[in-house]
Amino acid sequence: MSRSAQVTGGLLAALGGVAIAVQGRVNGSLAQALQNGLLAALVSFGGGLIVLLAAVLSRSSGRAGLARLADALRHRRIRWWECVGGISGAFLVGSQGIAVATIGVAVFTVAVVVGQLVSSLVVDRAGIGPGEPKSLTVTRVAGASLGVVAVGVAVSHQFTSPGALWLAVLPLVAGLLMGWQQAVNGLVREATAHSVATILVNFAVGTVALTLANLVVLRGVPGAFPAQWWLYLGGLLGIVGVGGAIVSVRFIGVLMVGLCGVSGQLVGAVLLDVVSGHLAVPTVVGVVLTLVSVGVAALPSGKMKR
Repeated sequence: MSRSAQVTGGLLAALGGVAIAVQGRVNGSLAQALQNGLLAALVSFGGGLIVLLAAVLSRSSGRAGLARLADALRHRRIRWWECVGGISGAFLVGSQGIAVATIGVAVFTVAVVVGQLVSSLVVDRAGIGPGEPKSLTVTRVAGASLGVVAVGVAVSHQFTSPGALWLAVLPLVAGLLMGWQQAVNGLVREATAHSVATILVNFAVGTVALTLANLVVLRGVPGAFPAQWWLYLGGLLGIVGVGGAIVSVRFIGVLMVGLCGVSGQLVGAVLLDVVSGHLAVPTVVGVVLTLVSVGVAALPSGKMKR
């Protein structure tokens, strides 16, 4: 793999991380306006699904990609459970609406990142995604560990709800699922040979899952939806976030996608803090440490002994 391809993959993953950071803020605000986190998640996923259906079905290349996926499933070149990575995205977006208002963005981000980096190491080692298994090396483990520390530093000034930390289990599980999602999305991308069709599969699965969740936990439809147009951008931001990971995982592997995505999330958080006038020094330090962690993980190193 060429160095330029790896750099491009890292930048795409980071851009996806920025989109996820902004999506969390947008979906959290929508959940507060609706007083229903699961409904806000469904609105976000449903909006993205409509856009993707129009984009994929209107082009012959998109329809051909879906046909290739159906053929791969029929001949068992890909298994059905490798096509349901969208459940992980649905769980993450649903967790944003349920937990962020109680535990805060800081604790939520830390829990997601810890789960994501741990699962990224595991799925890379197991070779679940496209490409060969990637052995555990000193630099990869050190980079992941530094990434966890960096996020902790970045949000250390925002830990305000210690009594509700048990809710952090939700984003922790969401983070653990994200590593698996990025890996299987890479397999679906290989089967479809079409990135947007792969994102469509994710959003379709996620929308179905969130529809069922809303039916199970039926809380009624709000009398009126908020008028602010930007509250409905979560789906588009999710497309950018998922798309960045899907394209880049082929070039840099699941762990590096996770680390670059975390870097993007923190850069996005810094930009949001600058706009709101609440930029904190620990956040800037955390961003710098995370960028260092990406460089450490990318360094060559020998395999770790068992």
